[in-house]
Amino acid sequence: MHMPTLPLLTEKTKTADAVLQVLEEAGIDMVFGMAGGHTGRLFMALAQHQNTIRTLMVRHESLAGVMAEVYGRLTRKPGVIIGQGPWVLGNGLIGTMEALLSSSPMLLLTDFSDSPGFNLHGAYQAGTGDYGVWNARQAFGGVTKEVFEAQDPVTAVQATQFAVKHAMSGQMGPVAVLYSANSVAGSVEPEGRPRLYKTAPYLPTAPAPADAARVEGAAAAIKAAKKPVLIAGNGVRISDAYGALIRFAEHTGIPVATTASGKGTFAETHDLALGVFGTFGIAAANACVAEADLVIVAGSKLGVSDTARANDKLLDPARQTFVQIDIEPRNASWTFPAEHVLIGDAGAILDQLSHALPTGGREAGAARVAAIRKANGYFDAPEYESDAAPILPQRVIGALRQHLPDDSIVTCDAGENRILMTHFYQTRSAGGFMQAAGAGPMGFAIPAAMGAKLVHPDRAVVAVCGDGGFAMTMNGLMSSIEHQIPIVVVIFNNHALGWVYHGGGPFAAEFNDFDHAAIARAMGCHAERVTQPEQLGPAIRSALAAGKPAVIDVVTSLDVSFRDVTSPLAA
Repeated sequence: MHMPTLPLLTEKTKTADAVLQVLEEAGIDMVFGMAGGHTGRLFMALAQHQNTIRTLMVRHESLAGVMAEVYGRLTRKPGVIIGQGPWVLGNGLIGTMEALLSSSPMLLLTDFSDSPGFNLHGAYQAGTGDYGVWNARQAFGGVTKEVFEAQDPVTAVQATQFAVKHAMSGQMGPVAVLYSANSVAGSVEPEGRPRLYKTAPYLPTAPAPADAARVEGAAAAIKAAKKPVLIAGNGVRISDAYGALIRFAEHTGIPVATTASGKGTFAETHDLALGVFGTFGIAAANACVAEADLVIVAGSKLGVSDTARANDKLLDPARQTFVQIDIEPRNASWTFPAEHVLIGDAGAILDQLSHALPTGGREAGAARVAAIRKANGYFDAPEYESDAAPILPQRVIGALRQHLPDDSIVTCDAGENRILMTHFYQTRSAGGFMQAAGAGPMGFAIPAAMGAKLVHPDRAVVAVCGDGGFAMTMNGLMSSIEHQIPIVVVIFNNHALGWVYHGGGPFAAEFNDFDHAAIARAMGCHAERVTQPEQLGPAIRSALAAGKPAVIDVVTSLDVSFRDVTSPLAA
């Protein structure tokens, strides 16, 4: 039975209100940003949409960009950053880059900052691409999936619908909409041309199942394998395939390793878990992957760090059969040729494979994993109990493992602290760990924790960063207080850029010893400075119970380096 497509409008409507109606119809319930330029009209309209869209005005566009990226990564709905063109590009770029490289759906609703009638006069801030000004379309085009520009009100609304569609379709990612002054200043009418319709038809449908014959071929190869292993990447998180991954692993008994960006997609306490493999991976994971005769790759591009610089002692298509699952056909057989390629949603395909494979094998698989852990070690470093001061990073990580709730979400920054967390922190629930492993920007952990806490208000959310990363986005704590987002921030305070210090020496890598806890208290946070290992547990418990943003400034040792956890495979 034919169901007519409904018009978007029934009466004359301001363009800004129609744009927000599109967001509402797409199920987007939060936006992040800072009013500026012509997007001020969107913020004025948001005041009338508070019952459906929560507006998070933050202190810097970098915070908004990361919060939008994390919202998209966790909800599969586009995270939205709204703000003025040059500063959404310049200041919000770390979130946009991460969204592009980690395939998170995201909308950048911004403007040309144009001056109608004067664009040929070197207009202040304008991004129209005319002589004497910058080119917004070209600039945003280099860091997004697509750019749509709107020069009139109807196009402004339709471009927003197209942007939602493109951000969510196929391999998801960031899409920019550039509004001109005239496009957001006007109104749209029901009888305007082109006609505007409801947003639902623009939303992508569920991906089709993988080709049945290809699934059967992959299943036959898996059944024939003697030592199969599954590598889970960030694509498992993007497709919300946590449940499907657990079902597949337990149905088949196949061990699960993750990439660094896939850490958190499979609880590392599970009896089939191996932890992260690759350059900074766990020896047990690398050993299992290296000895495998068949490798199932679910939602990973297998980048340089994942493969220990393509070391064939770890991964080698000449001696291993590859089964690759990916939503993007262009990623198939990208860094390694795969004999069996399954294109589609990771969760749906893992369930297809489960149905095509016989049940059983979990007991044997768990025994295999236990033997590998016993031979290679598995989250059992003696430094977890160290009494040394300054405090060893492993001791801090051990305290987090001990005192955080099982369903906590930990977000990581960039640099050496992230490498150490990736290697030593053991996740206990699916979705419990997030990092910026696509672009790897410093200043990610705090706004990422803010975004995660907004999506999951009932879970403890902890940002772990170095003192360098904390200084970049500690203004996020102001926004956390203003919007009542009670995150916990743990600082590895070694007075240095650890990666730079250990990679080349102390020059241009050392900081003064700042009391970050005192700074946080001045903002209104609960805060403690920790200098002795025995203070860690009480400080973590107090921060979790504070009911407001909390900071634990831990004075840590420089005696531990990223080199200490670099696999010999990547030496």
